[in-house]
Formats: sequence, structure tokens, C-alpha cells
Amino acid sequence: MLDYHQVLGYDLAASQFMRKLKVVAVMPAFNAAKTIAKTFGDVPKSVVDEVIVVDDGSTDDTIDVAKSLGLTVISHQKNQGYGANQKTCYREALKEGADVVVMIHPDYQYDASLTEELIRPILKGRFDIMFGSRVRTRREAREGGMPVIRYIVNRIISLIENIILGVNFTEHLSGFRAYSKKVLQTLPINKFSDDFIFDQQLMISSIAYGFKISEYPIPVRYFSSSSSIRFWPGVKFILQIFATLIQFLLYKLRIYKPKIFV
Repeated sequence: MLDYHQVLGYDLAASQFMRKLKVVAVMPAFNAAKTIAKTFGDVPKSVVDEVIVVDDGSTDDTIDVAKSLGLTVISHQKNQGYGANQKTCYREALKEGADVVVMIHPDYQYDASLTEELIRPILKGRFDIMFGSRVRTRREAREGGMPVIRYIVNRIISLIENIILGVNFTEHLSGFRAYSKKVLQTLPINKFSDDFIFDQQLMISSIAYGFKISEYPIPVRYFSSSSSIRFWPGVKFILQIFATLIQFLLYKLRIYKPKIFV
């Protein structure tokens, strides 16, 4: 039977092993000059080894602000899209030897101070993917400033995705996510869209691949300066989600093998 000192020794050894793993935070940025400093200020420096900002053709001072903060900055000369931005984020993070990559939107919607809680299950090998969920109760979401229509759409989409994908997540639209190196090296990320549907394709593909996924509750924060999809791009985004879910169903029924699942 293990005594207290043996248990303590194992805990310390596990903690030291976890700290040997490199954690890189990536920020897919577009016109985030007003919020990126506040977002970075919340990132716990004791658990994140490096922060990489990928600027997707911003027309404001995002690059200058990020450089003034001492962050690693990669710049797209032209706007390539949200998905293309993330592809660069993950490619650069893996180049830097990341074992865990945490993606944080630099618009200050997500509480980056909770990064350690988000990555801990991955560092311990319990899960391959973690994401922050903003939807625990309707009251909490509304008090955090989430618009009524956004809350309703979020709940409807999450319900449909849970049924089709066989999961039970409280949210599927979070922009605060963490991935193990294995996930990013295994999934056919370059085959995913360069558009907003990228996150959904990555998550649905991860489920098809059998990766272990969980969520962690985070506060809801909506501001006038926070980024948001406009109406028609939003409609397109929803239609793309349903198209991806149909692909998943056809894949599970062995009728069709979409490139994002193979």
C-alpha cells in the first residue's frame, strides 16, 4: 500500500513531466488591435510557453500591438479567411515543438485566465481535445451579454449536433479550444475549409476519428468590440454546418467517404 510520501512523489513526478510538455497559445487575429492586449494579459504565463499571433490581413494596428507585447507574429498579406488563419496557427505551433496548442480568439470574448484548466486534462492524457463552454444556463449567457438570437441559434445547433454526433456537449461554437499534438498531426486539416466552418469540420472530424473530447465551463463575455459573423455569412455558416453533419451521417453509414474524414 502506498504511503503519503510515495503518493506525493508520484504527484511531483507527474507535475514535472507535465511541465516538460510545451504549450503554445495561438491567436487567429483580424482587426483585434483594441482587444489583443487585454486577451494576452489574461494568459497565464506560468503554463503557456509561447504565444503566436497570426494576423489575417488586418487593416488596423493589430500587428504593431502584438509585436509591442513581445508576441511571435505571422502575417498574411491578404485576408485568407478564418480557417486559413487557423491552419497557419497550427502549422507554426507544431514547428515550434508544441505538445499542446490552445486557440484563443483575441477579441476578449473568452477568459484566457482559464487556460490552465482547459489544458490540464490534455497534459494528463485524459482527453485529446478540450473546449470552453459559455452555455451553462440561459440566465448566465444573457447576463454575460450574449444576444438573444445568438443564444437561441447556439442552443438549436448544439442540440442537433449532439443528436447526430452522439455526444452531449453544452456548446459546439466555442472559440476557446485546446488540442493535443496528436490531433493536429492526425486530422486532414489542410483539407478543411478556409472559411468559418473550419472549427466545425475539425471537431466533427475529430469525433469521426475517435478522439476523446470534453468541455470546461467558462464565463460569457460579449462586448461591442467583440468579433461577430455578419448576417449572410452567418446563414452560410449554418448551412455549412448542416452539410458537414450530412457528410458525417453518410460516412457513418459507409455510403460516402468525405475527404475531411479520411
